[in-house]
Amino acid sequence: MGCLGNLLWFICGGAISGLSWLLAGCLWCITIIGIPIGLQCFKFASLSFFPFGKEVEYGGGVGSFLLNVIWLVVSGFWLALEHAAFGLVLCITIIGIPFGLQHFKLAKLALMPFGSDVH
Repeated sequence: MGCLGNLLWFICGGAISGLSWLLAGCLWCITIIGIPIGLQCFKFASLSFFPFGKEVEYGGGVGSFLLNVIWLVVSGFWLALEHAAFGLVLCITIIGIPFGLQHFKLAKLALMPFGSDVH
């Protein structure tokens, strides 16, 4: 199911969400200070392109919390809003529910990307 789900996801909207993460990463990498944040965006862009079969574990400490606050103010809110809107639209139909759940997983990740680990 993971391979087929990832293929359908990529064709039916996963490319757009992955490109959003890539754009955020490129914008963060413009400055030297933002490069670690941009690299994190690139890591999550690969998750956004192919999310089925992967789980996200949340954790971290004070440094992760501070980075998450800065991230949320600058670009995390908009990525989370995008994923939440796509998730709501996809959950209207029974066929779209698995894809909507993946968008909700990515929306939560867009709110707290630092200190999280993808398995």
